[in-house]
Amino acid sequence: MPVALEIVSPEKLLLSRPVDMVVVPAEEGDIGVLPGHAPMIVTLRGGFASLYEGGQVTTKLFIAGGFAEITPERCTVLADEVHPPSELSKAEGERRLAAAEAAWEAVDKMDVAARDAALAALRIARAIIAAAEAP
Repeated sequence: MPVALEIVSPEKLLLSRPVDMVVVPAEEGDIGVLPGHAPMIVTLRGGFASLYEGGQVTTKLFIAGGFAEITPERCTVLADEVHPPSELSKAEGERRLAAAEAAWEAVDKMDVAARDAALAALRIARAIIAAAEAP
């Protein structure tokens, strides 16, 4: 019995298919989701989601943060951004990091929403750089 996996970005449904297992990059560490998993909602960090079919990783996707809702039958990933590994580049990550650092310096630290958005941009840029450098 597979796990029904859905990956959703703010713009659209990106993927909807059954998988044997999915490993998502949770803030607390990677979480493997198999059929019958305990229900939970987890915060995601920037990193790779690995989709398993037939005991093999068939697809890897970079998730730039978000949330995952896990039930015994389903895993729904609500991702800030999703990219295939081939779209990641260290140069783009460094460009985004420079822009995020400038935004952080300029942000009103008393404006909680703006501060949180600036921190999120920093985290995503750093995660893209790390993912692009990963083997």
